[in-house]
Amino acid sequence: MGYDRIDDELASGPVSDERFPIGKFTPVQQLSSGDRGAAIEQIAAAPANFRRAVAGLDDAQLDTPYRAGGWTVRQVAHHLPDSHMNAYMRFKWGLTEDAPTIKTYEEKDWAQTPETRAPIASSLDLLTALHTRWVNLLRGMGPTDFARIVKHPELGTIALDTLVALYAWHGRHHTAHVTSLRQRMGWD
Repeated sequence: MGYDRIDDELASGPVSDERFPIGKFTPVQQLSSGDRGAAIEQIAAAPANFRRAVAGLDDAQLDTPYRAGGWTVRQVAHHLPDSHMNAYMRFKWGLTEDAPTIKTYEEKDWAQTPETRAPIASSLDLLTALHTRWVNLLRGMGPTDFARIVKHPELGTIALDTLVALYAWHGRHHTAHVTSLRQRMGWD
């Protein structure tokens, strides 16, 4: 899952704070084929949408937290490929192993590693390349593939359908962090 301390993320319903500009993720066990297709298209569009959200921001703006106590825009830009690389691997494990236990990671610690202070171009390129490959995988999967499960050490059994919905939300969620900050700050 994009967040590995996601107790708040898996609670449903909108929240009025800046942490969840599009509302909290609402888990689903199984998607209809139309909803699954829409989620895959959201994953496909995420890199371009995020790239547009950060376009033209200078270093001072990239180093601005999207909310008080939150990550900077730069950290969010580096977080997305980190999170989505983990997601891609979780799909691969879920497709090739029988109910594998997936590894979690401390995203708040990953957001502090040295490269998260670097320019964001390489992370934007990585996100684009990763999503190209991931979407090819997702578009090739059938309904029985999406019903396969992984085991999260803290959250229990999760269907790949749940993960596709989560990561469709996750890309929109972080893009909205940037676009709502830009709007609040008058950076448009």
